[in-house]
Amino acid sequence: MNDTSLHQDGGVLSSAEDTALISEVADFCARLIRFDTSNYGGGDSRGEREAAEWTAGLLAESGYEPVVLEAAPGRASTVVRIPGEDREAPALLVHGHLDVVPAEPADWSFAPFCGETRDGVILGRGALDMKDMDAMMLATARSWARRGVRPARDIVMAFVADEEDTGELGAGFLVDRHADLFEGVTTAIGESGGYSVHLPDASRLYPIAVGERGSAWMDLTARGAAGHGSRPGSDNAVATLAATLTALAEHRWPVRIVPGVAALLEGLSARLGVTVDPADPASLAQLGEAAKLVEATVASTLNPTMMKAGYKHNVIPSEATAGVDGRILPGAEEDFFATVDALLGEKVSRSFHSFAAPVFADHTSAEFAAMAAALRRADPEALVLPFIMSGGTDAKAFARLGIQCYGFGPGLTPPGFDAWRYVHGVDEQVLVSSLEFGVRVLEDFLRTGTGSAARSRDAER
Repeated sequence: MNDTSLHQDGGVLSSAEDTALISEVADFCARLIRFDTSNYGGGDSRGEREAAEWTAGLLAESGYEPVVLEAAPGRASTVVRIPGEDREAPALLVHGHLDVVPAEPADWSFAPFCGETRDGVILGRGALDMKDMDAMMLATARSWARRGVRPARDIVMAFVADEEDTGELGAGFLVDRHADLFEGVTTAIGESGGYSVHLPDASRLYPIAVGERGSAWMDLTARGAAGHGSRPGSDNAVATLAATLTALAEHRWPVRIVPGVAALLEGLSARLGVTVDPADPASLAQLGEAAKLVEATVASTLNPTMMKAGYKHNVIPSEATAGVDGRILPGAEEDFFATVDALLGEKVSRSFHSFAAPVFADHTSAEFAAMAAALRRADPEALVLPFIMSGGTDAKAFARLGIQCYGFGPGLTPPGFDAWRYVHGVDEQVLVSSLEFGVRVLEDFLRTGTGSAARSRDAER
C-alpha cells in the first residue's frame, strides 16, 4: 500500500497509519502487562483501578468520553461508546478483562509483570489472557480518532474487572447496575476465538466461539455421626464424601453433539478428508491441534476441586465439605443436575457457589460471516469454523441482556506455538507479529460492520 490514505469514509489505512496502529498495539500490550492486576478470588485483587484509569485516559486523550465505574474499592471497569455512522443500527459490544490470574515469580524465567519485548515477543502475565485483546481495542479506537473514521455502527468497548473470578465485580456489576451503557447492543465479541490453529494438511483454521458450556461451581456437604477416631464408625461423613466424589469423578457423561460442535466437525472432516468419531480420542487425533477444540465440548464434565473436613486426627467429624466444578453443554442442564443428584444420594447435599447457564449464538448469522470475511481478507486461505468453548468468559454476564456473544480475539501464530501452555501457565507471552495481524483484522471487522453499506464499501476496495 502506498503512503496516500484512501478516502476516509472507507477507512483504509495509509502505510503511516498502519505503522502507527501496530506500534501502539505492541506498546499498549506491554504497558498493560506492567499493571499487576492479579485476581486472587474471593474479592481479593489488585491493580484493576489503576489499569482502568490508564485505559480511560488514553481514550479521553483521543476525544472519547469513557466512564470508570467501581463495583467495590479498587474493582473498576472502563466503558466507552464510539458513535457509528448509522446511530439506529444495532450496536456491537467488544469486551476484554483487565484482571489476570496470579503468577508465582519463582516459577518464571522472567518477572511476571515485566512487560518486556524480546526478540519479537512480549513477555508477562496477561499477554494472551487477555491484555493483548485490550491493547487491540485501544489501538483501534485511537487509530479511528486520528483518521477521523467512524465505524459503521456504534461500538461499545468495555474493559472489565473480575473476569478471572466470578465476574460479578466486573461484567456482572455492569449488567446489573449499568445496563443503560449497552442500550441497542445486540451482539458482543470477547476472548477465545479468531486465532490460528494449524491443521495436519498445513492449512490454517480460525475457530470463532459461538457458545460456552455453563459453569456450575457447587459446594457439597456430607453429614454423619461425630465420634472418637479410635472407635468403629459406620456413618463417617468423610468416607461418605470421598466415595461420592469418586463416583462423580468416574462418571462418564454421555456424548452430546451440539450444533456448533457439529459444524466444526463437519468442516474439519471435509477439509481433511477424514471421518471422526468424537467419542474416540484416537479418532480425534486425526484433527491435530484442532482436536483440543472438540475433546472437551462433546460432553458435560464435573471435577472435584476442593475438600475440607475435621480438625483433629482422633475426632470423626460430623460434616465434610467439597467443591466441584461442573461444566454443562447447552441444552443439557436438566440431565446434568438429575445425574448429579442421583450420584450424591441421600447423605450428601449440594448448593451453588456460583452458576452461569450455557450460552450460544448463531453460527449462520451475518455477524459470524463478517468476522470470517475479515479473517479471509487478512489470510485468504483461512478456514473459519464455529466452536464451543470448554470454559467460560464474561459472555455469560452480557448474555443476560439478550446479547448474542461470540469469541473473537484474532491472532496468527506459527505451527508449534502452544498458547494453552501459557494461558494461566508459566512464562506467558505473545508474539508481536500475532498482535499486528490481530489488530488489523479487529479494526477491519469493527469498522465495516455487517450491513449493506459495509458490503458496498468492501466491494469498492
